[in-house]
Amino acid sequence: MDGGGRFSGPLSPAGYPGDGGLRARLAARLPRFLRRSRRLRPVTPIAERLPPYAGTLGLSAAFALVAVSGFVASGRYDAFVAEHGRPLDIAARLAGFGVERVTISGISRMYEREVLQAAGIDGRSSVVFLDVTDVRERLMRVPLIASASVRKLYPNEIVINQVEREPAALWQKNGELSVIAADGTVIDTMRDDRYASLPLVVGDEANTRLGEYLGLIAAAGALGERVKAGTFVSGRRWTLKLDGVDVRLPERGAAEALARLVKLEREAKILEKDIIAVDLRMPDRVVVRLTEEAAAARAESQKKPKKGTAT
Repeated sequence: MDGGGRFSGPLSPAGYPGDGGLRARLAARLPRFLRRSRRLRPVTPIAERLPPYAGTLGLSAAFALVAVSGFVASGRYDAFVAEHGRPLDIAARLAGFGVERVTISGISRMYEREVLQAAGIDGRSSVVFLDVTDVRERLMRVPLIASASVRKLYPNEIVINQVEREPAALWQKNGELSVIAADGTVIDTMRDDRYASLPLVVGDEANTRLGEYLGLIAAAGALGERVKAGTFVSGRRWTLKLDGVDVRLPERGAAEALARLVKLEREAKILEKDIIAVDLRMPDRVVVRLTEEAAAARAESQKKPKKGTAT
């Protein structure tokens, strides 16, 4: 204290928490990473971090996306692809990889244009982006094609190897003509005269009985060449069409009945008579049906009195 009774020293005793020296000592004891002051990095505005013209490019991309979406939604894109091809195919053609040649082997009954149409290959296609698996699957959906393979020959050629099913006959049902294989499977439709020389069967289930019909033609011998068609009647028997004459065969023993007809034709030229039908369904007789003119003439002749008969 001074002479006036005043205390001139610090009010806080040494070591009191308020003492600045104590704080300094405590700070010295803290770990270094706690004592290190953290300096805040200056915040850079987003506009300064983006590359130049980023806003312009983003806006242009947004407008382009809207335009493309509208182009596709309006149907104009599909029309463009139908006329010019897909954009990738267009780029490939410009680079020199357009389809300029298609080599097709194994064509027998089909035309080249039919194969190309079925395969989906035309002047809009490109070798690079042609899916050979898809092309093969498309070809295999054609009933006339039994197997097919497709490969690329860069830069401009596609090679197709196919095996066609062999058509065996024509089948008429409900007025429609179809081409069938030997097992009766429908493999094509009758569109032109390329199948005109095939045998013709008519009626329900006639396609599944083709082998039986062909066997009858073989049994007919020389008459087989005159058979124009066979009608399967009621799912039980055949009627053969020979040069305007119907030959009605029995359900059983049809080949034997045809042998009788061959003998009659050889001995009596029965098919040269004025008849329109020969019924062979009864094993012990042959029934013929005359043409209208022949029937009228026969009826008239039966009306005339015989010589020596009273009138």
